[in-house]
Amino acid sequence: MAHLQYLIFNNENIPMPASYSVELSDVEANSSGVTEAGTTQRDVVREGVVTIDVSFNVSKRWLKKFSTYKKLPSITVQYLDFETMSLNSTSMYIDGYQVKLVADTSFGSLWEVSFTLKEF
Repeated sequence: MAHLQYLIFNNENIPMPASYSVELSDVEANSSGVTEAGTTQRDVVREGVVTIDVSFNVSKRWLKKFSTYKKLPSITVQYLDFETMSLNSTSMYIDGYQVKLVADTSFGSLWEVSFTLKEF
């Protein structure tokens, strides 16, 4: 059985993540907030801005690839949208990049890489 493809960076399939969380948020104008009457006023200027928290357990080969992607100012990301169960494409960047050594054996090392993808 084939697995779902969760992420594609610049047309390169990314390995299966250990964790994958998609958040959609709204961008509000400065005029949003609480009025003098105590009611909330929202002036939404953009809906559905995507933020993806993801982590991977990878070899040093993929650790190097993720390190290269982290340095890019922009990545074309296709991500699995849970509402439609299809891939959506957008421009994103990597933030909060963290690396942790999980295991080091005679066959090589296993690394935990985690980061947040943020939509422009």
